[in-house]
Amino acid sequence: MRPVDSREGHGVPAVRLRTAAATLVVALFAATAAAQTPAAPPAPATPRPAAPPAVALPSARAVIDRHIEAIGGRKAILGHTSTHAAGTMSMASSGVSGSIDVYAARPDKSFVKLSIGGIGDVLEGFDGKIAWSVSAITGPMLASGRELTQKKFDAAYDAELHEAARYKSMRTVEQAPWDGRPCYKLSLVHLDGTEDIEYYDVATRLKVATVATRESPMGPVQVTVSFGDYRKFADLLVPTTMKQSTMGVQQVLTFTVVEFDKVPPSIFEPPAEIKAMLK
Repeated sequence: MRPVDSREGHGVPAVRLRTAAATLVVALFAATAAAQTPAAPPAPATPRPAAPPAVALPSARAVIDRHIEAIGGRKAILGHTSTHAAGTMSMASSGVSGSIDVYAARPDKSFVKLSIGGIGDVLEGFDGKIAWSVSAITGPMLASGRELTQKKFDAAYDAELHEAARYKSMRTVEQAPWDGRPCYKLSLVHLDGTEDIEYYDVATRLKVATVATRESPMGPVQVTVSFGDYRKFADLLVPTTMKQSTMGVQQVLTFTVVEFDKVPPSIFEPPAEIKAMLK
């Protein structure tokens, strides 16, 4: 882990970046079919090694609570009412890069702005009731049905606390490696049946990855996010590097500025194109 860096700020609202990633991929690759790779022939059967002795697993609640304590505690998470995080986004495979701003406010407002060279702005927001997105390629769009339900869930400002009332079930599935490190793998099922898989480092107690499926204009999209470079901003440790893989495309997000309690309510107002659709 890199040295801790103390600067003013609040936790990056990582859960909102999953939907931002899906929006960006849809905007950039709406007309591109995913390449199909022929399945490899099955390997010859080999004797299975003896199973290792069973290891007692902590409950999902215990794993999450250890993570909360490791990043600064419940009081620190609840101590702010809004967040603005800014940084850069890059997609090495296509040479695309740009800047990203993520805004969030209690209880469930969010706004993400991606500014991409040669393409323009990709915007996505949720004002507590309406979920929308705008880009030069897709134009203005409104979310509805299951997609709207998921965006409302993801926009919860205190999502990191994983309050039990938000889930149908929470369980520790197994101890499994992520990026070569032993982790606890958690299954978190929303009230609507959506399942998120989260990985927490056994040694550091920090969340290191999330695998989630979200509805999009192109149908269900799986987004995998790896969290790294945890740094201390005021009273919280937050990941400043996120590697996101969606539809075979990897994006790297690097955050350098994080501020809290400075976001004006007007930032969550839908743009004129969206307001026109609502009339």
